[in-house]
Amino acid sequence: MKMSKTKNLLLFFSFILVLIVINSFSVIHNSEKVYTVSKDGREDFKTIQEAVNAVEDRFESKTKIIIKKGIYREKITIPATKGAIYFQGESLAETIIVNDDFASKKNAEGKEMGTTGSSTIFIFSDNFSAKNITFQNDAGKVGQAVAVLITGDRAIFENCRFIGFQDTLYLKGEQDVPTPKREIRHYFKNCYIEGTTDFIFGAATAVFKDCTIYAKESATYLTAASTPENTKYGFVFIDCKIKGEAKPESVYLGRPWRPFAKTVFINIDISNVIKPEGWHNWKKPEAEKTTFYAEFNSKGVGANSEKRVAWSHQLTKEQSKEYSIKNILSGKDNWNFKMK
Repeated sequence: MKMSKTKNLLLFFSFILVLIVINSFSVIHNSEKVYTVSKDGREDFKTIQEAVNAVEDRFESKTKIIIKKGIYREKITIPATKGAIYFQGESLAETIIVNDDFASKKNAEGKEMGTTGSSTIFIFSDNFSAKNITFQNDAGKVGQAVAVLITGDRAIFENCRFIGFQDTLYLKGEQDVPTPKREIRHYFKNCYIEGTTDFIFGAATAVFKDCTIYAKESATYLTAASTPENTKYGFVFIDCKIKGEAKPESVYLGRPWRPFAKTVFINIDISNVIKPEGWHNWKKPEAEKTTFYAEFNSKGVGANSEKRVAWSHQLTKEQSKEYSIKNILSGKDNWNFKMK
């Protein structure tokens, strides 16, 4: 009888031990992984792409990639199969990811790269985030030259810089899909974006909060949205500043790359670089009936609403309330859009 009880107790404790081991393995397996990149080779990896390659496909928890100070001249691809990735730079001004490809540059096959192929970094995965990083394309005044291209959903950038000339930030989304299957969303908080022509463009839904939009010397258009027809929101700028070194009254707020472009500016401080008419139809008069370009409570010398084109909109206070970050980004999955 005693032997039986002892045996049962041993079996019970063995079972508990197995459960503990399994649970511990699960916690380890799903906990956040951390890799560090440094140019001097003293950390886990010497290049950012090597660190990205090390991230497990479909990994359920986030992988943090700490990037030490340095100029990383790389062309980076983050495949759609990767789990959540977080780039954490050591210094905004001194952690720089840069490349110099451009649309008309020939690739290894002798063909032009095109706008899409010119990007310094391709973010195809969902749940990408970055903080304290400068993303740059330094090809110069050579036409389209993208710094960042994103097709993944739920991307967050906080305290980042995006530097280029034409087509700096490509929020591509599902632009080339006849009927987009999902809405692609991005959140930019306290970021700096500079360029010349259409330097914030694409089909994604994106919120820019407390950002600085900087029009370089030869700037012409800030935005070129290509919002899909049945998408409720396009680009929304909230509490941002528009400034630059462009000539006074030489830059448009935006023009429609696709006919249903949506771009809204709320509580924006607008400098004198912006043209009084504000918006351009890209020589497509029919787009004036299908686009939605609007402002609410614009401030500064470039904010004269009376001179804006007749087909743009000035929102009422009540209408502006619809443009809360939660309304724009939460979606069906109730996305939290917070940097974790």
